[in-house]
Order: sequence, then structure tokens, then C-alpha cells
Amino acid sequence: MSEWQLLKLGELITLNYGKALKAEHRKPGNVPVYSSAGLTGTHDTFQVNSEGIIVGRKGTVGKVYYSAEPFCCIDTAYYITPQPEKYNFQFLYYMLQTLGLEELNEDSAVPGLNRETAYNQQVALPPLPEQKAIASVLSSLDDKIDLLHRQNKTLEAMAETLFRQWFIEEAKEDWVQGKVEDIFVLQRGYDLPSSKRIKGDYPLYAASGLNDNINAYQVEYPTVITGRSGSIGGVYISLEKSWPLNTTLFIKEFKLGTLIFSYFYLKYLDLESFNSGSAVPSLNRNHVHGLEIQLPPEKLVNEYEEIAQDWMLKVKANKHQIQTLEQLRDTLLPKLMSGEVRVQYQTEEVA
Repeated sequence: MSEWQLLKLGELITLNYGKALKAEHRKPGNVPVYSSAGLTGTHDTFQVNSEGIIVGRKGTVGKVYYSAEPFCCIDTAYYITPQPEKYNFQFLYYMLQTLGLEELNEDSAVPGLNRETAYNQQVALPPLPEQKAIASVLSSLDDKIDLLHRQNKTLEAMAETLFRQWFIEEAKEDWVQGKVEDIFVLQRGYDLPSSKRIKGDYPLYAASGLNDNINAYQVEYPTVITGRSGSIGGVYISLEKSWPLNTTLFIKEFKLGTLIFSYFYLKYLDLESFNSGSAVPSLNRNHVHGLEIQLPPEKLVNEYEEIAQDWMLKVKANKHQIQTLEQLRDTLLPKLMSGEVRVQYQTEEVA
């Protein structure tokens, strides 16, 4: 590692301040707008006419995001632009994630990252060809992860489109009248304080969705989960054993409904309109159960499930692959950045 340079971050990069751009001042467009929390909307014109790295300055301190296109950066974040003579931009994006910037908060009221404090962080910088090789390894993993995520969106969209066609657009007037409770029965989730959670292989669901993976489960069959308290309207499908928290409702019994049919039926319902909380959004399962609906024929529901389950099983397999790739990337990242793991590269010839 004798060819690696030790230097201060401020010798390598410039953290530029973002500019104020309130949501009410943004105009319809396709230009991404970033805050300290990441992508936060769009606008019709850009502030930065290049790719860029965004670093949280106020609120969500030290989080690092990447924009491959011209973008806007609001005043809760810094942004960095390419300097190819100094660093490989993808390498810099990964390196910044290993510096612990999120731990450099210097404001007691609102979390804040001081620019000079960030500049004083020491970094180890390999030669440009090695930077490029390291970035190539990590970006190839991220590209595969992104591809699997996009494939899952496509597969789920196919299943949802078929659901809407068969059960909404082509619903028959002579279908039997019933209630949602004739399709499935919802139950409140289970409490589990964060202090008692141990990392494992089983998904833990909160009202806002997948929260963690732990070593225990309460529901041993595939089910559908939705927010009960704090955040309502989101619907999530678990194709394996899981632990729905007490801020959720989950389907404990399928009647006419099947797993995938019930998932898209809950998504179709306007669950936010059932909000029964004044200060904190909350969902009363009895209000959902009592909703009067037309019940589709069981044969049609089963036929739909048979078609859609192949798509959703592929989604499940993709999710497991995504988890494996993310673990590999997260394991490799600090080792590549410290030089503990090296990659082969060719020295670029100067013409």
C-alpha cells in the first residue's frame, strides 16, 4: 500500500452548500431535488449541471447519495462535483460512506455536519487506476441489486394489472354481496421492544414497512401486513415467516381470499380514508372488516392466484438474492477502502 496517499478529506474535495428551494416553489419537471434525506421531489430546472454526490448537512447528517444527472441540492445538504484529475467519482461515492460522517453531529438541537470537521477526516487514497477498479467491483454489485429491484417492480405491476382487470374493471353486477371480512380477517401485530431484537433471517414489519431482519417470528405462514398506528395506507406482502409489530395489522385468516389476491385487494382499498385517529393516524380493523363489497367467484380468485403466484415467487427469490448481494457489498466496502482486500488493475498508460 506504499502507493496509497494519506490526506485530509478537505485536500481532496469541496463540499458546496445547497440552495433553498421550498416545495411550494418547485415547478413540475424531471430534475431530481435532493435534501439531507435523499431524493425529495423534482423541479423544472437544475442547480448543478453535472452528476453529483449529495451529503446530508442538517437533519439527516452525513448520509451520502448519488445523482447520475443534473440536479438540485437544497440547503440541508452539501454537494460534490467531479474532479477526474483527483479522484474517480464512483470511488469517492463509496469512500464517503465509510468515513462515519453521520457520527460527526455538532448541533444539540438540530443534527448538523460542520464542513471543517468533515474536511479534517483522514482518508487513504489509492492511485486512480486502483480507485477505478475498486469502484467497478462495488458498482457491479449495486447494478445487479438495482436490476433485481426493477425486475420486482415489473413483476408486481403485472400481478396488480391482472388483478385490476379481473376484479375491478370486469367486476360483474351479479356477484354476491358481502363484506371484506368474508375475504380475510385482520389481527393486530405483536410487540417487540428494540432492546430485545436480535439480528436474524426473519423480516420484522412496522407500520411503514420492512423494519429489520431478526432471529424470531410470530407468523409462520405467508401473510399480508398493513399499518395500524402512526403510518397507515402502506400494504406489504411477506412470503415467509415474519414478525408484524403491534403498529401493524396482518391477515390471520384467509377465507375467500388467497394470499396474492388479498394483498392487491388491501392495496386497492383506500385505507387512509379509514383513519380513526385525530393526532396519530390509526386504522381500526373492524371498520375494514365491515366494508360492504361484491364478492368475486372463488373459482376466479383461485385462477388468479395460480397465475400470479409464479410472478410473486420470482419476487421472493429476487429479494433473497438482493439481501445476499447487499451483505456482500457491505462486507467488501470497508475492506476495499482500507486496502485489506486489494483488486487487480492495470496502470493506465500516458500518451
